[in-house]
Amino acid sequence: MGNLRSVEKAIEHLGGRCRILGRPEEAGGCSGIILPGVGAFAEAMNNLRAGGWVEAIREITDAGRPFLGICLGLQLLFSRSEEGRGDTGLDLLPGRVVRLPETAGIIPHMGWNQLRLREPGPLFAGIAEGSYVYFVHSYVAVPADPAVIAAVTDYGGEFVSAVSRGNIHGLQFHPEKSQAVGLKILENFLLIVGDGVGTCRPGRQDDFDPGSDSDFGTDAEPER
Repeated sequence: MGNLRSVEKAIEHLGGRCRILGRPEEAGGCSGIILPGVGAFAEAMNNLRAGGWVEAIREITDAGRPFLGICLGLQLLFSRSEEGRGDTGLDLLPGRVVRLPETAGIIPHMGWNQLRLREPGPLFAGIAEGSYVYFVHSYVAVPADPAVIAAVTDYGGEFVSAVSRGNIHGLQFHPEKSQAVGLKILENFLLIVGDGVGTCRPGRQDDFDPGSDSDFGTDAEPER
């Protein structure tokens, strides 16, 4: 599902402890879980089902452990997607995933764009209104409950760029590619997680290089 190592490097840069999990049984000692992802919704769900992760993720979230979906990982939180022939998601948050409208302009939406905070909560503590973050996506989530919307972004119309309900959080953008703003959001998630694997020992947010394993183009500063 891509970008695992770049997210891992970002967490390590912040002083957090993390590890990439190969099997659901390995999640037992983790205080929080991050589900990054790029690619197709149906393929990702097939991989999660084949690996026994669907039930494991539901058990993790039902137990109240903090959970963060990134990019495709946010979309997988929802009930179903209209991508391809359509497929069911994790259904942790009611709603559907739809393609950006053609009126939005160039698809995929790729590059820097601004956040408009709605119900930001602790995940967005210290994040200024209008902060720039880095996107690469063609589909967006449409939550059934507007109360879960933490932030929106404009791209030929408003779309949901972050969600949050209880211990479940999702980011449509890539925090590991979003420089100081993205690192601050990841640091906030580590603080939400608290003690255990993933504990935040606050580190430097400058001079972070996400590495060459990324598929997302330039990391240049956004034009303001």
